[in-house]
Amino acid sequence: MKEISDFKAFLFLMATVLAGCNQGNVSHTDQIEQSEKDEFISIFDGKSLEGWEGDPAVWKVENGLIVGELSPESDLKTNTFLIWEGGEPGDFELKADFKITLDGNSGINYRSEKLEDIPFALRGYQADIDGKNTYTGQNYEERKRTTLAYRGQKTKINPQNPPGEIRNFIERNAWRGLEVTEELGDRDSLKTLIKSEDWNHMHLVIQGNVLKHYVNGVLMSEVWDEDEINKSLQGHLGFQVHVGPPMRVELRNIYLKEL
Repeated sequence: MKEISDFKAFLFLMATVLAGCNQGNVSHTDQIEQSEKDEFISIFDGKSLEGWEGDPAVWKVENGLIVGELSPESDLKTNTFLIWEGGEPGDFELKADFKITLDGNSGINYRSEKLEDIPFALRGYQADIDGKNTYTGQNYEERKRTTLAYRGQKTKINPQNPPGEIRNFIERNAWRGLEVTEELGDRDSLKTLIKSEDWNHMHLVIQGNVLKHYVNGVLMSEVWDEDEINKSLQGHLGFQVHVGPPMRVELRNIYLKEL
């Protein structure tokens, strides 16, 4: 009877050890996944525009989404932004889902400065978004050097000498100092990876002078900004509604990780 009892005790001990090991492994995996999630913080509460500033005639929260909308009656004179008030990130990653109507024109600005003479206006880098997906994913610098990389391009941005007015160094809505160093893919082929009038995912990886725009997990543009005079290393984040016809852009799942 003692041998049987000892054997049962042995089996119980082994089961306890194995269960403990398995529990430890699961817990460790969960901790890693949770740690990765914890690195990103939500900057939209899903209920209000608390922590953001923008034109209330354009921006609202509806069904848990940030909505920027122009109606036929809208009289928007300049591009307007919903600006995050939580800081001025330098090196960071930003993730957000977006959906835009066919005639819409929008974008995500970052490392941008506020204009003093125009309310809710930003000047700076922008991850472009448009309803026809002509420009979605490119790097366009709002109110500054204009196009820094078209979709499908890795570029180096060179300064223009001698220094002068920025507009003197822009040609066909692109910076003259734009140097293509690598082709990331065919522009039209990359376009097929972006859904029209449906949800897409934007992921920005911004570190030092390297600016990467991903859409639906694919690198759409990459800029190496070597222009010491005009580049920016930190600034405001904001979502754009562009002047134009009636449109609607929706945003959700907005997460930020500062590097």
